[in-house]
Amino acid sequence: MEWKDDALILGSRKHGETSIILEVMTREKGRYLGLVRGGRSKRMQPALQIGNRVRVHWRARLEEHLGIFTVDPLEMRAASLMDNRRGLQTMQTLAGLLRLLPERDPHAGLADAAEVILGNLEDPTILAVLLVRFELALLEDLGFGLDLNECAGTGTTKDLIYVSPKSGRAVSAEAGKPYHDKMLALPTFVRGGSEIKQNDIADAFRLTGFFLERHIFGPRGVKEPIERSALLKELTTS
Repeated sequence: MEWKDDALILGSRKHGETSIILEVMTREKGRYLGLVRGGRSKRMQPALQIGNRVRVHWRARLEEHLGIFTVDPLEMRAASLMDNRRGLQTMQTLAGLLRLLPERDPHAGLADAAEVILGNLEDPTILAVLLVRFELALLEDLGFGLDLNECAGTGTTKDLIYVSPKSGRAVSAEAGKPYHDKMLALPTFVRGGSEIKQNDIADAFRLTGFFLERHIFGPRGVKEPIERSALLKELTTS
């Protein structure tokens, strides 16, 4: 059994005296683990850092085995990420969120989105918008997508400014007015609009964070990535 694919390095851990187990996100094969022989050598370590984009060749006798990775670097960006607090926090946040996906389960859209995010680290507003959309896509891929196309109460597609915390569906201003203090805000840009008002970024992350906690972090007994909290604090005060 073998395959090749481009991959984003999510992390690694030591294995034996000289090797590592490398964790990557690939477009065609999803999140994958493999053994890199000699991965702890000075020659190989620079290429095997979190955030680097690499070409991996996986081999194993049987599909269910851990398998062996051969790695060729494509984009060595780990050093630049580590020199940039926002870049490192973003990469660590992405890695933590991608680890919520089942192993070896393809999610090409999320793999592509992660690369787009890492290419847009300079502008905090653009980065925030991309990360919100990434988290919405993650919820969708895990079976907990939000329905933001029409009002849950009236069916209208206009003036949708709330999301019901119970159903995860959009609610119009009129239908949600009696319950506005219990609703989650729905910023226009979350539905594809271009306007971003004051507090929209914070409201959007509050929205995705609520449903990530309800459907994923809470049931699994895990906490959100520490780096996500730090990153969101920076992005919502920029």
